Amino acid sequence: MNKVLITEADLHAYVDGQLPVDQHAQIDADLASLPQEAERVASYRAQKLALRELFDPVLDEPVPENLGRLATPPRTGLDLQGRQSLPRWSMQRIAASVAITVVSAAAGWLAHGQYEPDKQLAQTIPLARQAAIAHAVYSPDVRRPVEISAEHEDQLVTWLSKRLGTSVRAPKLAAQGFELVGGRLLPGNSGPVAQFMYQDANGQRLTLYVSTEIPANQDTAFRFAQEGPVNVFYWIDGKFGYALSAGLDKATLARVSSAVYEQINRR
Repeated sequence: MNKVLITEADLHAYVDGQLPVDQHAQIDADLASLPQEAERVASYRAQKLALRELFDPVLDEPVPENLGRLATPPRTGLDLQGRQSLPRWSMQRIAASVAITVVSAAAGWLAHGQYEPDKQLAQTIPLARQAAIAHAVYSPDVRRPVEISAEHEDQLVTWLSKRLGTSVRAPKLAAQGFELVGGRLLPGNSGPVAQFMYQDANGQRLTLYVSTEIPANQDTAFRFAQEGPVNVFYWIDGKFGYALSAGLDKATLARVSSAVYEQINRR
C-alpha cells in the first residue's frame, strides 16, 4: 500500500502546530523515513526562529507618543441612560491607531519608536528593513536558499538584469572569505529586486539586496542598521539601492561592504 505524500501545506502546518494531534503524530513518524522532508522542516523552523528574533523585540517597545495620544478618548457627554458616551469619531480614531500600530510592528516600521526626521534617510530605511527580512527568510534555508545557483552565474546575472531592466552583477568576495551561493528574484514595493547570497567556509551567509526603487537625488553615504540579529550596511548609488545583510559584527560587515562598493563602481 502506497504511503500518502506529505504536502507542502502539511509541512508548514506541522511546523506551526496547526495540525490535529493524530495527524501531527503521523507526520512525526513519517519524517523518520523521509530525510528530504525532515531537512525542509528544519529549514522552515530556522526561518521561523529568525523572523521571531527579528520582530519579537518590537512587541516589547512602548507605543510611540503620537499614537498613544490618538488612543486617548476625549471628555464626552452623557447618553440617554446617563452613562458617559464615546463619539463615533473617537472610536474610529482608536481603531485606526490600533491598526496602524499592528501593521507597523509587522513591517518593523516602529522598530525605533519614532519616525525618522531626515526625509532622505526615511526613504532609504525600508531598503535596510526589506533586505534584513529577506536575509532572515532565505539564508537559513538548507534545501533551496537560492533560485539559481552559482554554477549558472551567467544565467543568473542575465535573468536578474532582464527582470530589473538594467545591468546587475554579483561581486566577487573570495578575498573576503565568501563564495557566491547563487541568487533569486524578490518582490519589491513596485517591482522586482535582486538578492545575491554568499557563504564562508563556516557556513556563515550574507546577502546582497539590489533595488532600483530609489528616489532621485539620494545621499550616497554608507549607513548602518540593526534589525534583530541581522546587521545591515546600505547605501545609494545612482538609481540603485544596495544593502548587505548578515549576522556578522559591524566591523567585518563594513569591510565586506567596502569591497562590494569598490567592485560595483569599478569601470
